[in-house]
Parts: sequence; C-alpha cells; structure tokens
Amino acid sequence: MAMTPEAKVKKAIRKILDEYKAYYSMPIGSGYGNSGTPDFLVCYKGRFIGIEAKAGENKPTTLQYDNLHRIQQTGGIPLVINEHGLYFLQEVLDGIK
Repeated sequence: MAMTPEAKVKKAIRKILDEYKAYYSMPIGSGYGNSGTPDFLVCYKGRFIGIEAKAGENKPTTLQYDNLHRIQQTGGIPLVINEHGLYFLQEVLDGIK
C-alpha cells in the first residue's frame, strides 16, 4: 500500500528525531481525551516540543492550533512541519543547548 503524503512527512520527522537521539511519542488521537494532540510529543535536552505533521499546504485544525498554543504558553516549543520545513526542525533542535 502506498504511503500518504503526511505519512512520508512523519517518516522524515522520525528519522530526524532518531538522528538527534530525541525521545518522542506519537499518541493516537481518539475520543478518550487525545483529540488535537500533536502528532509527536518530543523531549530533547530537557525541552518539550509538540510537532504537528502536515503535507503540502494543509493546515492544523482549530483544536490542533489550540493545543500548540497551550504548549507555547507553558514554555514548550510548538511546531507545524511539512515536507518543505524539515530543515526548520533541524534548526530548532540544533538551537537547543
């Protein structure tokens, strides 16, 4: 079965996170309290990062934006990454001391 464009982005994000030896989890959104949670919950060098993966010009939903905003309000790093923004994820990780 062919991989969806978003699945390709997630695979690339996983590869980067693995290269940086970051801890990450990919929670499954469901009706039991995880709706809107970013695709990746990451801890890298003591910093919390929430990453929402999107393909092409797709944008997060309102609920996903709300969760990313809450991450930012509490000192975490919220990211929306598509196939053209993978370099930005690397820049963020490189910038964490």
